[in-house]
Amino acid sequence: MLAEYEKLAREAASRDESYDAYLLKLTELEVATRTANAVAARIRSAGFPMVKEFDTFDFTAMPSLPKQKALELARGEWVDQRTNVCLIGGSGTGKTHVAVAWGLSLCRLGKKVRFVTAASLVTELEEAQQQHRLDRMLSALDRLDLLIVDELGYLSFSRGGAELLFQVFADRYERRSLLITSNLPFSEWGSVFQGERMTAALLDRLTHRCEIFEMNGESYRFRESMKNKPTKTNTSKK
Repeated sequence: MLAEYEKLAREAASRDESYDAYLLKLTELEVATRTANAVAARIRSAGFPMVKEFDTFDFTAMPSLPKQKALELARGEWVDQRTNVCLIGGSGTGKTHVAVAWGLSLCRLGKKVRFVTAASLVTELEEAQQQHRLDRMLSALDRLDLLIVDELGYLSFSRGGAELLFQVFADRYERRSLLITSNLPFSEWGSVFQGERMTAALLDRLTHRCEIFEMNGESYRFRESMKNKPTKTNTSKK
């Protein structure tokens, strides 16, 4: 930072700029630096497993998610409106990629975001309950503008774990936004929440104001591995 100040001072002197102009540039630099640091801190705090952007996502392979719509949601109005997004589809279809890209965009817009797998979140909730700090954890989750829950349905939960996850989801209804990725259609969520009654109550809240994208198709990871697979060439023996 000191080097930047010195650079501005040299430039101001070489251009014979006024002291006021120099101070204005210093202020702009300070504001830009603080903004960049705040964005970086929000991204670190969010806990993304990797950095994924929309410029590396193959929209041609996933027509159910038009690029224009993805970029529209990246502007974050849906979070301001406290609505939800669900990405439903098989493994390897880009759900996590899209969720991370949206999450990063929201962090840059000043939103508080957290990314967590469903299994990890349930484990944290159960541990917090056992250690008598569940209320504190729920309060921390409630302060998030967007909670991204990845891989719902990959692992089943105990009845108690399912009830805790239901509580988190239900508490955010029309108050905070959720982004959920799942390999299961809604009709099979009963296996996650240990019963049709709780599942119906959750889906009633979750889908009330929700953008739902069915991301079905060939696995993106499989396509990439096939692209990188060396082709066999016939060689003649001499």
